[in-house]
Amino acid sequence: MKQNDIDIDINGMDDAEEVRERPKPLKRLVRANNNNAFSQYPPVNEPYRGQHEAPAGEYHGQHEAPAGEYHGQHEAPAGEYHGQHEAPSGGYRGKHEAPSGNYRGRYEADSDYDADYDEEYEDFDEDRKRFSVKDFIIKTLAVVTSIAVICMLVLNMPIFVDKNTGGNCSLVYLFKHAQPLAKEGQLQKENIELNLNTEVVTPEFNDGLDLPQLVEGQYSILFLGFDEDELNSDVMWVVQFDIGNCEMNILQIPRDCCLPDYTSSVTKKFNSIYSCGDPNKIPIQRVVDAVQENFGIPIDAYVTTACFDIVRMVDIIGGIPIHLDNEIIYEADKIIPAGDVVLDGQQAEWFVRFRHEWIQGDIGRMQNQRRFMAAAMMKLFNIVEDEGRLKLYSYIKQIKDEELIYTDLSIDDMSKIADFASTLSMDSVRVNMVPGEDAWFYADDGEKYSVYSVHKQETIDMLNEYFRPYQRDMTDYDTALVELVLDHSYAVYDDTGMSFEELEDATEPIRDPDKKPWWKED
Repeated sequence: MKQNDIDIDINGMDDAEEVRERPKPLKRLVRANNNNAFSQYPPVNEPYRGQHEAPAGEYHGQHEAPAGEYHGQHEAPAGEYHGQHEAPSGGYRGKHEAPSGNYRGRYEADSDYDADYDEEYEDFDEDRKRFSVKDFIIKTLAVVTSIAVICMLVLNMPIFVDKNTGGNCSLVYLFKHAQPLAKEGQLQKENIELNLNTEVVTPEFNDGLDLPQLVEGQYSILFLGFDEDELNSDVMWVVQFDIGNCEMNILQIPRDCCLPDYTSSVTKKFNSIYSCGDPNKIPIQRVVDAVQENFGIPIDAYVTTACFDIVRMVDIIGGIPIHLDNEIIYEADKIIPAGDVVLDGQQAEWFVRFRHEWIQGDIGRMQNQRRFMAAAMMKLFNIVEDEGRLKLYSYIKQIKDEELIYTDLSIDDMSKIADFASTLSMDSVRVNMVPGEDAWFYADDGEKYSVYSVHKQETIDMLNEYFRPYQRDMTDYDTALVELVLDHSYAVYDDTGMSFEELEDATEPIRDPDKKPWWKED
């Protein structure tokens, strides 16, 4: 067998095992034949025909092709290549190299190109800018919202202790229920006889205002206004918000009201209880207990102020408009003219303290104070209507910040009460004075003092009608009132109730002509 036949057989065999079974022939060395076996390789002394060194006319590779033959990407001669980068002027229509006037692509279009494309691109650019701004706003809001949520979670976590209840509470709760002006102290509210009317105050009854009240449906505040020495109280009002019936009732207690068992003062007058009451109690608690035990009104909170603080409070809210029938001469150089006036702070103090010319003295002053209360209430209504409730709240905050009042009302309580009061009408606010008459009190020092003696049964009837809407009717056994005059001389003060709407048209108290200043001309 010839060598070539062996090569053919071996190359044509499919099965590798068949090759292994046959004996392999001994290869014979063959002398190289320059003309046959290595004819495909060039001689040593001839040029190489590979990829890079091929002579002209033979190689047609990518990089070395001579001019006129190669049509590849980079070396094509002018006029033939139409690729991306080397196209001659006027030939290429691609993205980057097109000459001026020919290209209609996105970036190279000249100024005389159709404006439709420019507008379309400008719209796209504006949309992209708007999207960027919108995206920025969305991301910012997302971050702010996340921070706000985290803060709210932290602020509402019950990680603090309420010193009043001893329970856990949040920082928000502490802020809302803070009492920064409770300089008079905290009231003791245990062991108060409420005598609730269970037919009205049922377990399901809720007035909806969510105040820390003793009686559901009402909230009562004791207001005291002190003289210059801040020892005796010249103004004593119980302001009761009847939340369930959307009303407000004010009880005026005369400063000379005689309560012999509640003060060590020789005169036994109500206005001395604060400074001369039970030494085992804080001053404000002495007055609160006297009100609750004599007039049967549970007191939820207190507000105290001095006469000189009224000046600043009136100035803060911009004065009190009121009509005066006649001028008021508080002192020779302190005069309030007659007519429609706006009382500034100083004039407001003169107005509420003036008593010299009234024929009824302190009772006349109390009647005039009613007119001031009605005018002040109307001023607050006008603030809410003309400037908004936020403005009213800002005035309250300023009064609080300047500590013009002392009160155990929390910030949250103040806002709720102010909000409720702003919804009242003038005819839903009523003021009453404790029924009684002038009398003489014979003191232990042998002297007699002019006081105000209550009419006990008339007082009980008035309290049951206006101040106990959610309690059982008071009886003679439910009050500590002492009546000095059993045989009443007159009943002019037994029914003094008036609404604020009626007080708007009320005239001033009767004047005593003998008390007119001697220097005043007729």
